[in-house]
Amino acid sequence: MTRDELGNLALEKCIGYVMANSIDKYDLHRAVFENDLKTLSRLLRKHDVAEKDRHGNTALHLAVMLGRKECVQLLLKYDAPVKVKNGLGWTVLAEAVSYGNRPTISSLVRKFRQQSREQMESRRPNLVKALNQIGDFYMELKWDFQSWVPLVSRILPSDICKIYKCGANIRLDTTLVDFSDMRWERGDISFIFNGNASPNQSLTVLDNVLKVYQNVKYEESEIEIEDEVDLLMSTDILSAQISTKNIHFMRAQSGWIFREDKKELVAGQYESELYSVHGLVLESRKRREHLSHDDLQKNKALLESFTKGSNNQTFDQHGVPVRRTSLSPPPDKNVTWEDYLSAEVNNYPRLGRELVYKESTKSFKATIAMSCDFPLSVEMLLNVLEVIAPFKHFSKLRDFITFKLPSGFPVKVEIPILPTITAKVTFQQFEFRDNMTNDLFTTPGEYTEDPTRFPDL
Repeated sequence: MTRDELGNLALEKCIGYVMANSIDKYDLHRAVFENDLKTLSRLLRKHDVAEKDRHGNTALHLAVMLGRKECVQLLLKYDAPVKVKNGLGWTVLAEAVSYGNRPTISSLVRKFRQQSREQMESRRPNLVKALNQIGDFYMELKWDFQSWVPLVSRILPSDICKIYKCGANIRLDTTLVDFSDMRWERGDISFIFNGNASPNQSLTVLDNVLKVYQNVKYEESEIEIEDEVDLLMSTDILSAQISTKNIHFMRAQSGWIFREDKKELVAGQYESELYSVHGLVLESRKRREHLSHDDLQKNKALLESFTKGSNNQTFDQHGVPVRRTSLSPPPDKNVTWEDYLSAEVNNYPRLGRELVYKESTKSFKATIAMSCDFPLSVEMLLNVLEVIAPFKHFSKLRDFITFKLPSGFPVKVEIPILPTITAKVTFQQFEFRDNMTNDLFTTPGEYTEDPTRFPDL
């Protein structure tokens, strides 16, 4: 036997050994794959329910993709994470929508909301502590929305957000109520966060025009859960994120012959270093294998009705909402556990419904101005933005700031909001204040409660 043949034989033995150990390693996953409830129940008492296999799937991912309904319920009983993504970037809920079993989707939505609440509550003590350690201040943020599409920029909104912070309390005043999918709502809205209040009373939204308020709830009604399930089953499965793989910052320079680093005085008071942001890519992915031809015609109008808070739900003769029904299960692929695990990483045989898939990427040119003169730190800003999470565009700003930025504070940044739209955010005013009044952080007595004013919160 030649040296090459001996080498190939040794390599094959090594691969076989690794695969044998891998197959033995993922006991939870194997029990789900083989629909062995008895073994799964025994293993869950001592195994990590959040463990991922070599393809990045949790046991709950596999249970959903294979239609193992009893396994799904057992895993949820042991608090299997719902939000986690697999190696292909899809959550458990996305795979459940693809498979199309309504009771499973409903269970996952309930568990997702429960886990989100618990995660927020676990962070609350540290958040309140961090807010108390920051001096009281007033700050203004200016938002300018822009587009590379001709004429679109002329109609896009702008906004100046006013933020007040006192102790563990934060107030944000804005005229831009919501912004998504080229639709926005104007108004005069205030968010008030009271870090020392109970969870159900800690975040209040005021409509200063209608003089009504709504406490942001931590518990959802069955109708709200089922409405969300209808929406999920009727529309595309979407995933959009800023890719951080190749992002880097380079000093912006001016001059033709004698190049020098560019500087800018932001808001007339913050001496800043300018950087060009390279490798900023918005990745958008869409799946619709769960949708019929009629769905594709209707889902755009349905999504719009939900985002605007209106209700296009049809009712039967007894006034009961007509809900989406479960899809017929996809054909069994007859994939064995060994076939699945021995497949090339993230190239395993499709376990559920065949994909109907489209993806797109959009590169963005952006600049960022970093200043060492700004009195707030990035960490402190993230603590403040954590409180203002209900705003989608604030969430985008928070996500961007978590990147490893150049030194200083980002007094002006450009961030992608949608594939065709970017936002320029400028911190144009900041001052510490020790004369904040309590009425800024309380609901005015003449306001009345309207639990349905902001249906998306």
